[in-house]
Amino acid sequence: MTVHVIGGGLAGLAAAVELARTGVPAVVYEATPRPGGRCRAFHEPALDRVIDNGNHLVLSGNRNVRRYLDLIGAGDRLAAPARPGFRFVDLERGREFTVRPNRGRLPWWVLLSGRRVPGTGPRDYLALRRLSKAGPEDTVAGVVPPGELYRCLIEPLAVSALNTPADEASARGLWAVIEQTLAKGGAQTIPLIARTDLADTFINPALDFLHRHRVTVRTGMRVKALEFEEGRIIALELDQGTLPLAPDDQVVLAVPPAIAARLVPGLTPPETDEPIVNGHFAIPFREEPHDIAGIVGATAHWVFRRPGIASTTVSAARGLVDAPAEELAALLWADVVRAFPDLAGPLPAYRIIKEKRATIRQSPADEARRPGCPTPYPNLWLAGDWTATGLPATIEGSLLSGFRAADHVRAAGAAPGAARKGKVNRARCCASACRAAAARRCISAGSARRRAR
Repeated sequence: MTVHVIGGGLAGLAAAVELARTGVPAVVYEATPRPGGRCRAFHEPALDRVIDNGNHLVLSGNRNVRRYLDLIGAGDRLAAPARPGFRFVDLERGREFTVRPNRGRLPWWVLLSGRRVPGTGPRDYLALRRLSKAGPEDTVAGVVPPGELYRCLIEPLAVSALNTPADEASARGLWAVIEQTLAKGGAQTIPLIARTDLADTFINPALDFLHRHRVTVRTGMRVKALEFEEGRIIALELDQGTLPLAPDDQVVLAVPPAIAARLVPGLTPPETDEPIVNGHFAIPFREEPHDIAGIVGATAHWVFRRPGIASTTVSAARGLVDAPAEELAALLWADVVRAFPDLAGPLPAYRIIKEKRATIRQSPADEARRPGCPTPYPNLWLAGDWTATGLPATIEGSLLSGFRAADHVRAAGAAPGAARKGKVNRARCCASACRAAAARRCISAGSARRRAR
């Protein structure tokens, strides 16, 4: 059995890493020149810095992030900010505060005014329990009452985690985040930042791991179509030619939902996307800890600071995604300075990155459309942050989807009716070998034709 993983983003890489860990042969097909998906990083000449395609907030309670990084040997590549808790700058009230949950499960921190959101009392935090009881149609704004807790903590967390306005965002989706982190104590709620960049943290170590485990990652290999016969996938249609599959081969489809819907008959994933706008600014290199700040009442939602680079994130950025880059740069740099006054000065070199289809919209209606990992086809499994993982469309959800797909593949390979080791007859083996040889000839011929052109 060979597993063909289509898509080299985090979901596909997680599936391939888990399969490699357990000795299951796999091949990864990535359409672009470099794997990584939204975790890409690149050198930006205007800043003379390596910057991330987008910023991602990771919390210490993200179990699948920890599992993935430990597997690929990158567990030390995330750094905690200099200050404990979540630091916020509230422009509407002209104040700064830090929410500091205690490390244990018993939330005694809500009894201390210096650890809470200013203007809130202990009883206000009972609103979090309402999220745990939310129904499938409930939104965050419809469950949590208005007030300082909602404005300064619940709404910022909902918008950043779900990339959807809080009055549209699924209450169950936000509770899935809180249940994994804040509900388990402050030790699970520590924000973490990539020490260097996201590719160096999540992608490059995974590629090294796969190389060591003899998993081939083929870049520039776009899958144009899946060929079905008698309810199974029998071939992959690549730009380079047709690749027939052996009878016991499995396919993990880890591509964006729009591409998955085009490839798989009858698949109807969420159709509405939400944008994210990121700003990156060159700042002086200093020997200082990494830091992060949330901003209430500003253009930016979060400001990330690493040596040499300050980055901002605006989630659910429908009203900004079409604005000129120079206009956005001025607005976002002003927020950087508000979060870190020591950086005050003229607008430095910058790069604005607009992700118009960053994630699916995570409203109750869209949540109901998220498909599970299994499909009607016994050798096809879905992965991606847009699938029904029970988590929002985040790094954590993406990695979980990849791990689950690998689990399904292994179970399918061991299930009755699957090709069993030692029970495949000689003719079947020869047929598989012939298909593989034909595929190699087809792909080689396609490459030769492109060189000739």
